[in-house]
Amino acid sequence: MPCALCGREARGFGYCHQLQWDRNPHHRFCSMACLTVGSAIARRNFGMIDKTDMEIRAIREARRDLAEALTEMGLMNAFFDRSAEDIDRLIEACVDGFQGAMQRQSDAGEIPF
Repeated sequence: MPCALCGREARGFGYCHQLQWDRNPHHRFCSMACLTVGSAIARRNFGMIDKTDMEIRAIREARRDLAEALTEMGLMNAFFDRSAEDIDRLIEACVDGFQGAMQRQSDAGEIPF
């Protein structure tokens, strides 16, 4: 089963809002770091950890930055006819990859500060 936050394999960490198993989803996580973040999101969203309105808006706003970078690198033609959903998936994959790498480095004792 994948971690509800980062998609890696869940490893025994879980959260169910207010322990109401019959009313709220049970989310599984790969680490205490993901559990801490995921449970905080779930508490704010009454048990759900789907993207918040702020996250959806941030992804949408990042499209412009991605388009500028693609244009500067001469790659815009390959992405010009892609749907907004495809572009959003690309942005999410980059953000998730970055966060996952930072988390793995921190888990290995390589603290970035």
